[in-house]
Amino acid sequence: MIDMIEKEDAIISEEEAAQYDRQIRLWGLDAQKRLRGSHVLLVGLGGLGAEVAKNLILAGVKGLTLLDHEQVTEESRQAQFLIPVSALGQNRAQASLERAQALNPMVEVRADTQNVESKPDEFFLKFDAVCLTRCSWNLMMRVDQLCSQKNIKIFCGDVFGYHGYMFSNLGKEHHYVEEKPKVKKATEESSDGPEAKKAKIDPNETTMVKKTASFCSLKEAFDIDWTSDKAKKSIKRTPKEYFLLQVLLKFRSDKGRDPQPTNFSEDSEHLLQLSEDVLQPKGLQTDVLPQDFTSFCFSEMAPVCAVVGGVLGQEIVKALSQRDAPHRNFFFFDGVNGGGVVDYFSRE
Repeated sequence: MIDMIEKEDAIISEEEAAQYDRQIRLWGLDAQKRLRGSHVLLVGLGGLGAEVAKNLILAGVKGLTLLDHEQVTEESRQAQFLIPVSALGQNRAQASLERAQALNPMVEVRADTQNVESKPDEFFLKFDAVCLTRCSWNLMMRVDQLCSQKNIKIFCGDVFGYHGYMFSNLGKEHHYVEEKPKVKKATEESSDGPEAKKAKIDPNETTMVKKTASFCSLKEAFDIDWTSDKAKKSIKRTPKEYFLLQVLLKFRSDKGRDPQPTNFSEDSEHLLQLSEDVLQPKGLQTDVLPQDFTSFCFSEMAPVCAVVGGVLGQEIVKALSQRDAPHRNFFFFDGVNGGGVVDYFSRE
């Protein structure tokens, strides 16, 4: 699909060249052309969604659709910066539209106030990339399967208190280019000695290397047999957020919402019960999660949204521009320890 976009929209105007001059110098004209031909769907305008929207608009995609049916609450108004103070009670996507558009008038930004759950399959096929935040497990599975069949890039992400994640599925064959230092081969005229016969790297010259990466579906990323010997050996090396995410997504499915500070005691008890219900059938013990994990997974924290939103926005830009190696296939952020990790999970 990106190759088609490049042919249809291969010209960048002088005004666009001036606007995106710094980016063109960074990742090249071809990459910027691909971005300028891409349409992205962003679902969920919470704190994480606002960060992703900002990054995509400033990067210069062709069009961005903000989809959210929920109303602005005091919590969402504090978690994201696109919503005006006076917008309490308004639709979140519509309330975010004016400030989002002001970030870059060259990007076509529109708001969709319908419920994403009611959207037909054909709706998602209009986009080159779909980013789902604050969505149900069933919807993420449905859209991931649909987009995979049509070679549409799919991203998922969420922030739960101090913890956040992003997942990407760029298809079985994602082609991209990576800039590498140019290697000069040793010549016969070189001086004698072993050092002279070694290939030398010239840091002042680079070359573009074409590469391909393969991704799995969201279902395959969570369908791991933890009772196998190989999987058992990797449990201690697995980020705890991978297991925590499954518990929190089950909570969202059960309650139709995320854990709320106003229901801290009740929601904490439910999370503890879910940790047993979700993990033990997989052959996992609850000690893969810290005993106090329920104390750190309430609300969207703005600093965590900024970190995860920065990574998620960057990965969408890289995928659409086909420039640089993508994160494959999870990024987890632990705000308690202030660290992030990229890891790959698949059934295979």
